[in-house]
Amino acid sequence: MSNIGLVILAAGASTRMGTPKQLLPYRGRTLIEHVVEQAQASVCHPIIVVLGANAERIQPKLTSFNIRAIKNLSSAEGMSSSIRAGLKVLTAENPHSKAVVLMVCDQPFVSTQLINQLVENYRKANSLIVASEYMGVLGVPTLFDRTLFPHLMALTGDVGARKLIKRFTQGFACGSSGDSRAQAQNTIHVPAPEVAFDLDTPTDYERLQNSTMS
Repeated sequence: MSNIGLVILAAGASTRMGTPKQLLPYRGRTLIEHVVEQAQASVCHPIIVVLGANAERIQPKLTSFNIRAIKNLSSAEGMSSSIRAGLKVLTAENPHSKAVVLMVCDQPFVSTQLINQLVENYRKANSLIVASEYMGVLGVPTLFDRTLFPHLMALTGDVGARKLIKRFTQGFACGSSGDSRAQAQNTIHVPAPEVAFDLDTPTDYERLQNSTMS
């Protein structure tokens, strides 16, 4: 079993989209199936998918995958509740997990390669955080060392991983060497401009359909 788990946050109600974005057709399947396929092909295990709104419609799409899909009954409280729910299941299934990758379901260009790159950088540098960098910010998908699990569990409200990334980032640039715990207090930045695109509105989905990348 891998010592690095992965949690996909997919509990949102897609209010701005007007329809569950998880079920939007994409590359011959639904968006949630595509995202789960990328995760399942990575080195991470176990994979936890956190559902919330429209869970009854989305979960049947996941039955063929070797993943654990759960429903966050508190999803209306915001993203932090889904992070807590996913991390709780992850640590129960694999108490020896050394780290977790957090990702969301509405970044269609997240690839297996990027997920594995986060893990590879973590294993080389022993950093606390390995974050995707795009448009001048750090965001998901992001890998967090297990020493930060209590901080993830302490998040409240509609707050995601970015708040914790900002809190712990000290400018440890991708490519730095060394594995001391002093250096590990920093964050590795992995350039990932492709994941800047996410799906929030019908216009976003139209752009995705017209994109040469799709």
